Amino acid sequence: MNNYLIPANTKRGNLILGIFRPIDLIILGTGVLFSLTLLMTFPMASTWQVILVILPGLTCAALVIPIPNYHNILTIIIECYKFFTNRRNYIWKGWCVKDVKEIKSSK
Repeated sequence: MNNYLIPANTKRGNLILGIFRPIDLIILGTGVLFSLTLLMTFPMASTWQVILVILPGLTCAALVIPIPNYHNILTIIIECYKFFTNRRNYIWKGWCVKDVKEIKSSK
């Protein structure tokens, strides 16, 4: 019998540590490095200053957090942007398109 078992996560082998793409690590590294540079540069006198200084690192970390059904938050943002900026008037060209006499415009 030709029974093949296909693993559910076949793309994970292409990812670094099974989670991150190279661009994800670049984004995370840049944000953390920028936050560390700000921590070393500015004096931390109050809690709000500390929060503002570590905010770039936390934002970048939040973008690359893995989530189910998508790769990460950054992927969801990109997909939403593509959905809202691309054409949403879908033209039917299926197997029964020749059965239709006239295709009416939606305008």
